[in-house]
Amino acid sequence: MAAVPPAERRPKAPAADQTLRILSLLAGSRVPLPAGMIAAQLGLPRSTVYQLLTTMQEHGYVIHLPDERRYGLGMAAVELSFAYSRHDPLTRLGSPLIAALVDELGMSAHLTVPSGRDVLYVIEQRARGARPLITDVHVRLPMPLTASGRAILAALPRAQVRALFPDRDAFEIRHGDERDVTRYSQLRTILDDTVTRGYALERGTVTEGLSSVAVPVLDHRRWPVAAIAVTFDDGALDEARTAAVVARLKRTSATLSHRIHGAAGG
Repeated sequence: MAAVPPAERRPKAPAADQTLRILSLLAGSRVPLPAGMIAAQLGLPRSTVYQLLTTMQEHGYVIHLPDERRYGLGMAAVELSFAYSRHDPLTRLGSPLIAALVDELGMSAHLTVPSGRDVLYVIEQRARGARPLITDVHVRLPMPLTASGRAILAALPRAQVRALFPDRDAFEIRHGDERDVTRYSQLRTILDDTVTRGYALERGTVTEGLSSVAVPVLDHRRWPVAAIAVTFDDGALDEARTAAVVARLKRTSATLSHRIHGAAGG
């Protein structure tokens, strides 16, 4: 149990201090925690912990897993925790790796990071002569529609994905046809297929006539902090060529994970 600081050393903003301590505890845990355990480990009243968790949940920094009666970090906290890495070192470290992919494979390649229920494109490298893409640096697209988003979601715990997409209102309608993902059961099937296949795939859900494959980039907790993807014309890859491209993506993911002091990716 954490020691309670003496009165003269207690922070002038106790709610802020308690909030940050809760976030730090959740960040250091490999699994979501019950509110009672959070209160016990931090030496805080349960009522205070529940109030703070409710507020953080409203702002997306914490998610509640009702079936397990536990709390875990929300996507807002994940996004915040990796903001520095994402906006400077991650981009700097990833740029030469993405450029090498484009040179070797002759395909456009991207590095994306999770941002709520979207992916944010932080590196976009176009292959010479490739078809125009709607994606670019700072563009956001719904996770369920993109190979990058599917790679990230497939690497998350199932309860975390369910918390992100609790009902139909959580899904964005972009096309108004069968390309849209509109139900959790539909998304779950896509993610299960992704896990079985070993990589994420989308065909025409972002741009008609183009396909993408992607793999996640994992941190030291094996948490997906980014995804690497390549885009190509539909039908351009046979099974053997797809396997070779995915193997190259996984090597790039592992290298980037290592460079950001994470786990081996892919």
